[in-house]
Amino acid sequence: MEEKLLAEHRRRIGDFEVVEIDEHRVIALREQLDVDCPVDLHWTWDYARDVEDLRALYERGKKGQWNAQTDLDWSTPFPRHEWFMPKQGVQLMPSILQMMGADDDTCREAAWDEFAWTFSQLLHGEQAALQLCGQLTNTCPTMDQKFYAASQVIDEARHVEVLSKFMSEKIGTIHPIGGTLKVLLDKLLEAPTWKMKTLGMQCLFEGMAVGIFDLTFKASTNPLLTEMMRKVKQDEARHAAFGILCMRKVVKECSRDELQEMEDFSWNILETLNANQQLDMLRDLGPKFGLDPDNVITMMLQIPEWKQFNSEVYMHTIVPNLVRLGLITERSESKYRDVGILYGDRFGTGIDPDVAASMTVN
Repeated sequence: MEEKLLAEHRRRIGDFEVVEIDEHRVIALREQLDVDCPVDLHWTWDYARDVEDLRALYERGKKGQWNAQTDLDWSTPFPRHEWFMPKQGVQLMPSILQMMGADDDTCREAAWDEFAWTFSQLLHGEQAALQLCGQLTNTCPTMDQKFYAASQVIDEARHVEVLSKFMSEKIGTIHPIGGTLKVLLDKLLEAPTWKMKTLGMQCLFEGMAVGIFDLTFKASTNPLLTEMMRKVKQDEARHAAFGILCMRKVVKECSRDELQEMEDFSWNILETLNANQQLDMLRDLGPKFGLDPDNVITMMLQIPEWKQFNSEVYMHTIVPNLVRLGLITERSESKYRDVGILYGDRFGTGIDPDVAASMTVN
Protein backbone atom coordinates (compact mmCIF):
# COMPACT_ATOMS: atom_id res chain seq x y z
CA MET A 1 0.00 0.00 0.00
CA GLU A 2 1.12 3.57 -0.71
CA GLU A 3 1.82 6.02 2.10
CA LYS A 4 -1.40 7.53 3.38
CA LEU A 5 -2.50 10.84 1.96
CA LEU A 6 -2.11 13.93 4.15
CA ALA A 7 0.18 11.98 6.49
CA GLU A 8 1.43 15.21 8.08
CA HIS A 9 -2.13 16.17 9.05
CA ARG A 10 -3.01 12.95 10.87
CA ARG A 11 -3.48 12.35 14.59
CA ARG A 12 -5.43 10.00 16.82
CA ILE A 13 -8.68 10.44 18.69
CA GLY A 14 -8.66 7.38 20.89
CA ASP A 15 -7.87 4.41 18.65
CA PHE A 16 -9.07 6.12 15.46
CA GLU A 17 -6.73 8.00 13.14
CA VAL A 18 -8.23 11.23 11.83
CA VAL A 19 -7.22 13.76 9.20
CA GLU A 20 -7.52 17.44 10.04
CA ILE A 21 -5.81 20.19 8.06
CA ASP A 22 -4.83 23.30 10.01
CA GLU A 23 -6.63 26.56 9.32
CA HIS A 24 -3.74 28.34 7.58
CA ARG A 25 -3.24 25.42 5.18
CA VAL A 26 -6.98 25.35 4.43
CA ILE A 27 -6.91 29.05 3.51
CA ALA A 28 -3.97 28.40 1.18
CA LEU A 29 -5.78 25.49 -0.45
CA ARG A 30 -8.85 27.62 -1.10
CA GLU A 31 -6.70 30.34 -2.66
CA GLN A 32 -5.05 27.79 -4.99
CA LEU A 33 -7.41 28.27 -7.95
CA ASP A 34 -5.10 26.98 -10.69
CA VAL A 35 -4.35 23.25 -10.73
CA ASP A 36 -1.75 21.66 -13.01
CA CYS A 37 -3.72 18.94 -14.79
CA PRO A 38 -1.83 16.92 -17.40
CA VAL A 39 -4.28 16.09 -20.17
CA ASP A 40 -3.24 14.26 -23.34
CA LEU A 41 -5.72 14.76 -26.16
CA HIS A 42 -6.52 11.50 -27.93
CA TRP A 43 -7.90 11.44 -31.47
CA THR A 44 -9.90 8.48 -32.76
CA TRP A 45 -10.95 7.82 -36.35
CA ASP A 46 -13.36 5.05 -35.47
CA TYR A 47 -16.83 6.57 -35.25
CA ALA A 48 -18.68 3.26 -35.20
CA ARG A 49 -20.56 2.07 -32.15
CA ASP A 50 -18.01 0.25 -29.98
CA VAL A 51 -19.74 -0.68 -26.73
CA GLU A 52 -23.50 -1.17 -26.91
CA ASP A 53 -23.98 -0.49 -23.19
CA LEU A 54 -22.17 2.87 -23.40
CA ARG A 55 -24.11 4.00 -26.45
CA ALA A 56 -27.36 3.03 -24.72
CA LEU A 57 -26.27 5.03 -21.66
CA TYR A 58 -25.58 8.02 -23.89
CA GLU A 59 -29.10 7.73 -25.36
CA ARG A 60 -30.56 7.47 -21.88
CA GLY A 61 -28.65 10.61 -20.91
CA LYS A 62 -30.13 12.55 -23.82
CA LYS A 63 -33.64 11.52 -22.83
CA GLY A 64 -32.99 12.40 -19.18
CA GLN A 65 -32.14 16.07 -19.70
CA TRP A 66 -34.03 18.63 -17.61
CA ASN A 67 -34.01 22.38 -17.07
CA ALA A 68 -32.93 23.59 -13.63
CA GLN A 69 -34.81 26.87 -14.08
CA THR A 70 -38.18 25.60 -15.30
CA ASP A 71 -38.53 21.94 -14.23
CA LEU A 72 -38.55 22.65 -10.49
CA ASP A 73 -41.14 24.71 -8.63
CA TRP A 74 -38.91 27.41 -7.17
CA SER A 75 -41.93 29.09 -5.54
CA THR A 76 -42.03 26.23 -3.00
CA PRO A 77 -41.07 27.59 0.45
CA PHE A 78 -38.05 26.21 2.28
CA PRO A 79 -38.59 27.75 5.74
CA ARG A 80 -35.70 27.85 8.17
CA HIS A 81 -37.98 27.36 11.18
CA GLU A 82 -39.30 23.95 10.02
CA TRP A 83 -37.68 20.52 10.07
CA PHE A 84 -37.17 19.18 6.55
CA MET A 85 -35.45 15.93 7.51
CA PRO A 86 -35.80 13.59 10.53
CA LYS A 87 -34.57 15.06 13.81
CA GLN A 88 -32.25 12.13 14.55
CA GLY A 89 -30.18 9.60 12.68
CA VAL A 90 -29.54 11.54 9.45
CA GLN A 91 -27.39 14.54 10.42
CA LEU A 92 -24.58 14.55 12.96
CA MET A 93 -24.96 17.78 14.95
CA PRO A 94 -28.70 17.69 15.67
CA SER A 95 -28.41 14.03 16.69
CA ILE A 96 -25.57 14.80 19.12
CA LEU A 97 -27.34 17.88 20.49
CA GLN A 98 -30.52 15.89 21.13
CA MET A 99 -28.45 13.29 22.99
CA MET A 100 -27.08 16.16 25.10
CA GLY A 101 -30.57 17.47 25.90
CA ALA A 102 -30.60 20.60 23.70
CA ASP A 103 -33.98 22.18 22.94
CA ASP A 104 -35.76 21.74 19.60
CA ASP A 105 -34.92 25.22 18.30
CA THR A 106 -31.19 24.65 18.85
CA CYS A 107 -31.28 21.24 17.19
CA ARG A 108 -33.21 22.59 14.21
CA GLU A 109 -30.74 25.46 13.77
CA ALA A 110 -27.86 22.98 13.86
CA ALA A 111 -29.61 20.83 11.25
CA TRP A 112 -29.99 23.88 8.98
CA ASP A 113 -26.34 24.88 9.35
CA GLU A 114 -25.05 21.34 8.80
CA PHE A 115 -27.21 20.93 5.71
CA ALA A 116 -25.91 24.24 4.34
CA TRP A 117 -22.30 23.17 4.94
CA THR A 118 -22.76 19.68 3.47
CA PHE A 119 -24.55 20.85 0.35
CA SER A 120 -21.95 23.56 -0.18
CA GLN A 121 -19.36 20.79 -0.34
CA LEU A 122 -21.53 18.89 -2.82
CA LEU A 123 -21.74 22.03 -4.94
CA HIS A 124 -17.94 22.35 -5.00
CA GLY A 125 -17.71 18.65 -5.88
CA GLU A 126 -20.08 19.15 -8.81
CA GLN A 127 -17.78 21.87 -10.14
CA ALA A 128 -14.87 19.44 -9.94
CA ALA A 129 -16.92 16.84 -11.82
CA LEU A 130 -17.76 19.42 -14.48
CA GLN A 131 -14.08 20.15 -15.03
CA LEU A 132 -12.94 16.54 -14.91
CA CYS A 133 -15.56 15.37 -17.43
CA GLY A 134 -14.27 18.05 -19.75
CA GLN A 135 -10.87 16.36 -19.45
CA LEU A 136 -12.39 12.96 -20.24
CA THR A 137 -13.74 14.16 -23.59
CA ASN A 138 -10.09 14.72 -24.56
CA THR A 139 -8.44 11.71 -23.01
CA CYS A 140 -10.91 8.82 -23.40
CA PRO A 141 -9.81 6.55 -26.26
CA THR A 142 -13.16 5.59 -27.84
CA MET A 143 -15.91 7.67 -29.38
CA ASP A 144 -18.60 6.07 -27.20
CA GLN A 145 -16.67 7.19 -24.12
CA LYS A 146 -16.22 10.69 -25.54
CA PHE A 147 -19.92 10.90 -26.37
CA TYR A 148 -20.97 10.02 -22.85
CA ALA A 149 -18.35 12.19 -21.15
CA ALA A 150 -19.57 15.12 -23.26
CA SER A 151 -23.17 14.49 -22.22
CA GLN A 152 -22.10 14.37 -18.59
CA VAL A 153 -20.52 17.82 -18.91
CA ILE A 154 -23.96 19.38 -19.40
CA ASP A 155 -25.34 17.28 -16.52
CA GLU A 156 -22.63 18.62 -14.22
CA ALA A 157 -23.18 22.19 -15.40
CA ARG A 158 -26.88 21.77 -14.55
CA HIS A 159 -26.00 20.40 -11.10
CA VAL A 160 -23.75 23.38 -10.38
CA GLU A 161 -26.55 25.63 -11.58
CA VAL A 162 -29.34 24.00 -9.56
CA LEU A 163 -27.35 23.58 -6.33
CA SER A 164 -25.96 27.12 -6.44
CA LYS A 165 -29.46 28.49 -7.09
CA PHE A 166 -30.90 26.45 -4.22
CA MET A 167 -28.11 27.47 -1.85
CA SER A 168 -28.30 31.14 -2.77
CA GLU A 169 -32.07 31.55 -2.90
CA LYS A 170 -33.33 29.06 -0.30
CA ILE A 171 -30.45 28.65 2.16
CA GLY A 172 -28.88 32.08 1.79
CA THR A 173 -25.24 31.07 2.01
CA ILE A 174 -22.54 28.98 0.34
CA HIS A 175 -19.76 27.78 2.64
CA PRO A 176 -16.20 27.60 1.28
CA ILE A 177 -14.74 24.23 0.37
CA GLY A 178 -13.31 22.11 3.18
CA GLY A 179 -9.58 21.47 3.14
CA THR A 180 -9.74 17.67 2.96
CA LEU A 181 -12.20 17.73 0.05
CA LYS A 182 -10.09 20.28 -1.84
CA VAL A 183 -6.99 18.08 -1.56
CA LEU A 184 -8.85 14.99 -2.77
CA LEU A 185 -10.60 16.73 -5.67
CA ASP A 186 -7.30 18.25 -6.81
CA LYS A 187 -5.76 14.76 -6.69
CA LEU A 188 -8.46 13.45 -9.01
CA LEU A 189 -8.09 16.38 -11.39
CA GLU A 190 -4.31 15.86 -11.42
CA ALA A 191 -4.55 12.09 -12.04
CA PRO A 192 -2.19 11.24 -14.92
CA THR A 193 -4.40 8.89 -16.98
CA TRP A 194 -8.01 8.73 -18.11
CA LYS A 195 -8.35 5.41 -16.30
CA MET A 196 -7.45 6.92 -12.93
CA LYS A 197 -9.60 9.99 -13.57
CA THR A 198 -12.55 7.75 -14.43
CA LEU A 199 -11.98 5.52 -11.42
CA GLY A 200 -11.61 8.46 -9.05
CA MET A 201 -14.49 10.64 -10.19
CA GLN A 202 -16.97 8.23 -11.77
CA CYS A 203 -16.61 5.27 -9.42
CA LEU A 204 -15.61 6.93 -6.13
CA PHE A 205 -17.03 10.45 -5.97
CA GLU A 206 -20.05 9.87 -8.23
CA GLY A 207 -20.76 6.72 -6.22
CA MET A 208 -20.63 8.82 -3.05
CA ALA A 209 -22.95 11.38 -4.65
CA VAL A 210 -25.51 8.69 -5.56
CA GLY A 211 -25.55 7.58 -1.92
CA ILE A 212 -25.84 11.07 -0.42
CA PHE A 213 -28.53 12.26 -2.82
CA ASP A 214 -30.53 9.06 -2.43
CA LEU A 215 -30.39 9.20 1.37
CA THR A 216 -31.41 12.88 1.27
CA PHE A 217 -34.23 12.13 -1.19
CA LYS A 218 -35.62 9.44 1.12
CA ALA A 219 -35.27 11.60 4.24
CA SER A 220 -36.60 14.90 2.86
CA THR A 221 -40.05 16.18 3.79
CA ASN A 222 -39.79 19.34 1.67
CA PRO A 223 -41.25 18.92 -1.84
CA LEU A 224 -38.69 21.17 -3.56
CA LEU A 225 -35.72 19.41 -1.98
CA THR A 226 -37.27 16.00 -2.64
CA GLU A 227 -37.84 16.67 -6.35
CA MET A 228 -34.43 18.27 -6.81
CA MET A 229 -32.78 15.24 -5.20
CA ARG A 230 -34.79 12.85 -7.37
CA LYS A 231 -33.69 14.55 -10.57
CA VAL A 232 -30.06 15.02 -9.58
CA LYS A 233 -29.76 11.47 -8.26
CA GLN A 234 -31.03 10.01 -11.55
CA ASP A 235 -28.29 11.93 -13.36
CA GLU A 236 -25.68 10.79 -10.84
CA ALA A 237 -26.77 7.17 -11.29
CA ARG A 238 -25.94 7.43 -15.01
CA HIS A 239 -22.54 8.89 -14.13
CA ALA A 240 -21.79 6.05 -11.72
CA ALA A 241 -22.93 3.57 -14.39
CA PHE A 242 -20.49 5.15 -16.86
CA GLY A 243 -17.67 4.51 -14.40
CA ILE A 244 -18.69 0.87 -13.94
CA LEU A 245 -19.09 0.20 -17.68
CA CYS A 246 -15.72 1.80 -18.50
CA MET A 247 -13.78 0.27 -15.64
CA ARG A 248 -15.31 -3.18 -16.14
CA LYS A 249 -13.50 -3.39 -19.47
CA VAL A 250 -10.35 -1.72 -18.15
CA VAL A 251 -9.81 -4.14 -15.25
CA LYS A 252 -10.12 -7.13 -17.57
CA GLU A 253 -7.17 -5.83 -19.59
CA CYS A 254 -4.98 -4.68 -16.68
CA SER A 255 -1.88 -6.39 -15.36
CA ARG A 256 -1.70 -7.46 -11.73
CA ASP A 257 0.46 -4.45 -10.89
CA GLU A 258 -2.02 -2.07 -12.54
CA LEU A 259 -4.92 -3.61 -10.62
CA GLN A 260 -3.05 -3.24 -7.34
CA GLU A 261 -2.28 0.39 -8.19
CA MET A 262 -5.99 1.04 -8.76
CA GLU A 263 -6.90 -0.80 -5.57
CA ASP A 264 -4.43 1.29 -3.56
CA PHE A 265 -5.58 4.51 -5.23
CA SER A 266 -9.21 3.79 -4.31
CA TRP A 267 -8.30 2.90 -0.73
CA ASN A 268 -6.22 6.04 -0.23
CA ILE A 269 -8.95 8.35 -1.52
CA LEU A 270 -11.77 6.77 0.49
CA GLU A 271 -9.72 6.24 3.66
CA THR A 272 -8.68 9.91 3.68
CA LEU A 273 -12.24 11.10 3.10
CA ASN A 274 -13.46 8.85 5.91
CA ALA A 275 -10.62 9.84 8.24
CA ASN A 276 -11.83 13.42 8.33
CA GLN A 277 -15.03 12.26 10.11
CA GLN A 278 -16.64 15.65 9.39
CA LEU A 279 -13.99 17.46 11.43
CA ASP A 280 -13.83 20.18 8.76
CA MET A 281 -17.54 20.84 9.31
CA LEU A 282 -17.34 20.57 13.10
CA ARG A 283 -14.46 23.07 13.28
CA ASP A 284 -16.51 25.59 11.29
CA LEU A 285 -19.90 25.06 12.93
CA GLY A 286 -19.41 23.30 16.26
CA PRO A 287 -18.44 26.32 18.43
CA LYS A 288 -21.77 28.05 17.67
CA PHE A 289 -23.54 25.19 19.46
CA GLY A 290 -20.97 24.57 22.17
CA LEU A 291 -19.72 21.39 20.49
CA ASP A 292 -16.07 20.41 20.81
CA PRO A 293 -15.14 18.53 17.60
CA ASP A 294 -12.89 15.98 19.32
CA ASN A 295 -15.55 15.24 21.92
CA VAL A 296 -18.17 14.73 19.20
CA ILE A 297 -15.93 12.25 17.36
CA THR A 298 -15.17 10.46 20.63
CA MET A 299 -18.90 10.14 21.37
CA MET A 300 -19.64 8.78 17.90
CA LEU A 301 -16.81 6.24 18.00
CA GLN A 302 -18.15 4.89 21.28
CA ILE A 303 -21.58 4.09 19.83
CA PRO A 304 -21.76 0.28 19.37
CA GLU A 305 -23.39 0.67 15.93
CA TRP A 306 -20.88 3.31 14.74
CA LYS A 307 -19.37 1.20 11.95
CA GLN A 308 -22.77 0.30 10.58
CA PHE A 309 -23.93 3.94 10.67
CA ASN A 310 -20.65 5.28 9.28
CA SER A 311 -20.59 2.80 6.39
CA GLU A 312 -24.09 3.54 5.12
CA VAL A 313 -23.16 6.04 2.43
CA TYR A 314 -20.15 3.97 1.31
CA MET A 315 -22.08 0.69 1.21
CA HIS A 316 -24.84 2.27 -0.86
CA THR A 317 -22.90 2.24 -4.15
CA ILE A 318 -19.12 2.70 -3.90
CA VAL A 319 -17.99 -0.38 -1.99
CA PRO A 320 -20.19 -2.94 -3.78
CA ASN A 321 -19.04 -1.58 -7.15
CA LEU A 322 -15.36 -1.72 -6.18
CA VAL A 323 -15.87 -5.32 -5.03
CA ARG A 324 -17.49 -6.21 -8.36
CA LEU A 325 -14.60 -4.61 -10.23
CA GLY A 326 -12.08 -6.60 -8.20
CA LEU A 327 -10.68 -3.44 -6.60
CA ILE A 328 -11.43 -4.53 -3.04
CA THR A 329 -9.68 -7.83 -2.42
CA GLU A 330 -8.17 -9.68 0.53
CA ARG A 331 -5.33 -7.12 0.31
CA SER A 332 -7.64 -4.30 1.36
CA GLU A 333 -10.95 -5.67 2.67
CA SER A 334 -9.89 -5.85 6.31
CA LYS A 335 -8.63 -2.26 6.15
CA TYR A 336 -11.99 -1.04 4.87
CA ARG A 337 -13.74 -2.93 7.66
CA ASP A 338 -11.39 -1.63 10.35
CA VAL A 339 -12.18 2.03 9.58
CA GLY A 340 -15.93 1.56 9.18
CA ILE A 341 -16.20 1.96 5.40
CA LEU A 342 -17.14 -1.66 4.66
CA TYR A 343 -19.71 -3.30 6.92
CA GLY A 344 -21.62 -6.57 6.60
CA ASP A 345 -22.04 -8.13 3.16
CA ARG A 346 -19.43 -6.84 0.70
CA PHE A 347 -22.15 -6.35 -1.93
CA GLY A 348 -24.37 -4.26 0.34
CA THR A 349 -28.09 -4.52 -0.35
CA GLY A 350 -27.75 -4.75 -4.13
CA ILE A 351 -27.27 -2.31 -6.98
CA ASP A 352 -29.11 1.00 -6.65
CA PRO A 353 -32.22 0.82 -8.89
CA ASP A 354 -31.32 3.97 -10.84
CA VAL A 355 -27.76 2.75 -11.42
CA ALA A 356 -29.06 -0.66 -12.51
CA ALA A 357 -31.54 0.95 -14.90
CA SER A 358 -28.77 3.10 -16.38
CA MET A 359 -26.74 0.00 -17.20
CA THR A 360 -29.46 -1.72 -19.24
CA VAL A 361 -29.33 -1.59 -23.03
CA ASN A 362 -33.08 -1.20 -23.59
